[in-house]
Amino acid sequence: MQWRSGRELRETFLAFFEEKDHRRFPSFPLIPDDPTLLFTIAGMVPFKPYFMGKRKPDFNRATTAQKCVRTNDIDNVGRTARHHTLFEMLGNFSFGDYFKSGATAFAWEFLTSRVGLDPDRLYPTIFKDDEEAFNIWNSEIGVPAERIHRMGEEDNFWSVGPVGPCGPCSELIYDQGPSFSCGRPDCGVGCECDRYLEVWNLVFMQYNRLDDGTLEPLPRQNIDTGMGLERLSSVVQQVSGDFETDLFRPLVDRSCDICGIRYGADKAGDMAARVISDHFRATAFMIADGVLPSNEGRGYVLRRILRRAVRFGRLCGVRKPFLMDLYPVLIEVMGEPYRELSDQRALIEQVIGLEEARFGRTLEQGLGLLEREIGSMAAAKGHVLSGEVAFELYDTFGFPLELTEEVCQESGIAVDRDGFGVEMEKQKERARAGARLTAGSFRGTVFDRIREEYGATDFRGYVSDTVETEVIALVRDGERTGRAEEGEEILLVLSDTPFYGEGGGQAGDRGTIKGDNFSANVLDTLKHAGDLIVHRAMIVSGTVEEMAKVEARVELPRRRSIKAHHTATHLLHEALSRVLGDHVAQAGSLVTDEFLRFDFTHIKPLNRDEINRVENMVNGQVLMNTPLDVMETDMDSARSMGARALFDEKYGERVRVVSVPGFSTELCGGTHVDATGDIGPFRIIREEGIGAGVRRITALAGAPCLGYFRKITDTLAELESTLSVPTDLLGQKVAELLEENRSLNSEAVRLRTGAALSRVDELLKERIQAGPVSVVTARYDGIGADTARSVGDSIKRKIEGVVIVIFTVSGENTLIIAMADKAAVSLGADCVKIVKKISGELGGGGGGRPDMAQAGVKNTSGLDKAIRNTPDMVLSILAEKN
Repeated sequence: MQWRSGRELRETFLAFFEEKDHRRFPSFPLIPDDPTLLFTIAGMVPFKPYFMGKRKPDFNRATTAQKCVRTNDIDNVGRTARHHTLFEMLGNFSFGDYFKSGATAFAWEFLTSRVGLDPDRLYPTIFKDDEEAFNIWNSEIGVPAERIHRMGEEDNFWSVGPVGPCGPCSELIYDQGPSFSCGRPDCGVGCECDRYLEVWNLVFMQYNRLDDGTLEPLPRQNIDTGMGLERLSSVVQQVSGDFETDLFRPLVDRSCDICGIRYGADKAGDMAARVISDHFRATAFMIADGVLPSNEGRGYVLRRILRRAVRFGRLCGVRKPFLMDLYPVLIEVMGEPYRELSDQRALIEQVIGLEEARFGRTLEQGLGLLEREIGSMAAAKGHVLSGEVAFELYDTFGFPLELTEEVCQESGIAVDRDGFGVEMEKQKERARAGARLTAGSFRGTVFDRIREEYGATDFRGYVSDTVETEVIALVRDGERTGRAEEGEEILLVLSDTPFYGEGGGQAGDRGTIKGDNFSANVLDTLKHAGDLIVHRAMIVSGTVEEMAKVEARVELPRRRSIKAHHTATHLLHEALSRVLGDHVAQAGSLVTDEFLRFDFTHIKPLNRDEINRVENMVNGQVLMNTPLDVMETDMDSARSMGARALFDEKYGERVRVVSVPGFSTELCGGTHVDATGDIGPFRIIREEGIGAGVRRITALAGAPCLGYFRKITDTLAELESTLSVPTDLLGQKVAELLEENRSLNSEAVRLRTGAALSRVDELLKERIQAGPVSVVTARYDGIGADTARSVGDSIKRKIEGVVIVIFTVSGENTLIIAMADKAAVSLGADCVKIVKKISGELGGGGGGRPDMAQAGVKNTSGLDKAIRNTPDMVLSILAEKN
């Protein structure tokens, strides 16, 4: 068998299947077009609609080398020779063309003839009841019966879920030889050791599993195969594991250089090098495909692996940011087939640099807290870290839960995941407080039954703002009701409607619904299951009954303003992409009649020049007054037009495409202006960060924008009059006033600090002895934290073995600062415990280090008592230590 590089093997595979009339596709993005998946986890994922029969391809055979991310074994990455976060899956696929005989013949030919594997060392496995597969391997391929192994459903039967397409599979196992064996007498095919290594999995999709578990034949039989490039490379290159291949070893060696270790010298160093090389590779690919760090979903996975890599670097003594030092090696190894790594270098560098710096600032503090907790548990013979501590590490220090678990595991300690979940739910509940009624509130309710009975609502608002229709359902308190009377708020469903239901970020319409015997104001319009439109209405006169004939009329001025802001959002999205780069992706939006809000992926704040360029580009399109093109088409045609698919939207087979010709094209079901000139003036009024890697723009269009300009003009005129300077000198005048204010504030701080320090000798005379340490307490009104710390430092210079607790009061708020010198800390003083006990009694919270901590409280009623009790509290803490 000839040695081949991973790059050669990748190209050999794709070229082989091209020769076999397969269409070669480039790797699809890691972010799949599938709401059920976080990442592309297999080569078949991009073709899932074809396997499921939802779309019909214009090809029968396909082949890919697909980048994939799997997250179910992240903690094992680095511990074994074959676990990875990101890997390449080589695959060939048939859609109703060849089946078992063709798939097995192709696999055998490729491995034995093209790659040169010894056929006597290949062992096919089959599903235990698949006689057809056995006969093909035995009779057509010529594999002896004793080398064909039958396996159960767990190993050799694949399904997309509990119901749906499924079928038996056949794996090709390669015998790497006795040197890879676990040594057990029963070591053979199916053993968990590395001797008998699964190389290729061939899935024969031939059944559809029904709800009752029965299998019925599919009308079209399909083939889905997958072979890990890293694993194939390890076999062909005859090395002990994937990290030894030319796809990984250069990254491993560079990791060792950075960490100052030698690969193979010890297990801990080897694990660190594997973790760093694997996680950096995955991190770079994920960022290049638009994933940015966050606390949920894909972003959480990215943050978790990035921070895990940083932590292993820290274990090796690396204190500075280092991950981008591996970037040149990654480009050398994988840059040719994956151009996005080079194209997105600036973004990758920015994201990794920012995340490393952010985590680096809290890593030592978090590890210190965790190590202290582990030490305390060891002394108390405890075995489970509390959920509260795990959540504090997550919330305050940015430790992913899994990182905390991994550190604890090294000391034989478990983490209370349930307790962590309780704390997380408390935080989410706080965030949900005050949330208003949304379409999500209707899931699994009476509206499901209404939709089953009447079908989707016919939305006619694209062409008309008034519709003659009928009431098909009235809902009150989650139940159908036959009628609603004056003064009642009710949910109405109409057979057809001009009202747009909230969706795609666009606010729902308002207006009126009137019949012969009643009138109702529509307060909001929502959607259920995407296509049942629900009107929230107040009956202002008369009585409405189901099946009543009505006139539904949209509030037109509000609709016009919403349309202007929605089309402006499309222009803004495109302008941001052109100014900032292709990595910009929508992460959320809100379109109302008063403003638009647009969330997008970008790693740093926009500067004034970038904001101006974006604004000018949008207003330029407005001035061109370009008529919009709106059309319905199929998804494949829309993609071929370059249409953007927007955040968190689910699309059917037929989609609506909204285009500003020559500028932007998006899939969108919302309402829009006829021409860009109808938008009116556009202005960005705020740009801010709302999370790591996500920015938010708030902007105005049309009449609200004119109102904003008028307000600004009025404010400038008022300032001009008040300050007695012309408008063009206002900036200079404000700068002078700010400088004068800064000077006065500095002088005030100097005077307050001097006055506070003048009390030091008096405070020392009043100190109270608490066992082996002295305790100094003081209350100050109106001083800042820096001044309070200056007082504490002055006291520590004058006396040893001292704990200082200073209460600074400003209005309703009190800041508690505790300080202790080295001698006091060595005797058991702990400022963190001191401030937590005091603030806990006063309804506050805080933290810090044993030698200095602070807390904030808003309840000042018990302050005098807390000051009096401080020495006794310190004494009790010392007693705990000793």
